[in-house]
Amino acid sequence: MQQKDTTVTRWYREPYAWLVALLPAAAVVAGFYTLRLAIVSDDGLVTDDYYRKGLEINRVLERDERAASLAISADVEVDPAARTATVRMHARDAGALPASLRARLMHSTRAGFDRDVVLERAAGGAYFAALPELPPGHWYMQIESGDWRVLETFTVGLHGK
Repeated sequence: MQQKDTTVTRWYREPYAWLVALLPAAAVVAGFYTLRLAIVSDDGLVTDDYYRKGLEINRVLERDERAASLAISADVEVDPAARTATVRMHARDAGALPASLRARLMHSTRAGFDRDVVLERAAGGAYFAALPELPPGHWYMQIESGDWRVLETFTVGLHGK
């Protein structure tokens, strides 16, 4: 007759016990990390008054059409290191361009980073503005005067740029 092995192995020496405990522990750690991300990051709303913005869409489109009818366009150069923006405006009647323009810097996904700046006209017809520090990402610059607006894009700090 064979004798049965009566040695008892402790639970912490069994690899399957650790495997069973490791999976729920990893889920708990991942849950706390996700909770931390949700608390720390400020996603912000794209807009906080959807209805009012929806009603204003026709007025906004009219401003874009007005810029197109005046043949207004812009070339935007942003230097994030120097925190400056240079905007060269082009129009059928360059004398109709004002001495200063409003520009709204809008991050493509994070409304909390949006900023307003004033572009001042300098000699040579270009407009300049000092910029706040801009986080990396894709940005929109909405350049506007009283009855028209132009929307341009630029990128800050992505892919080694």
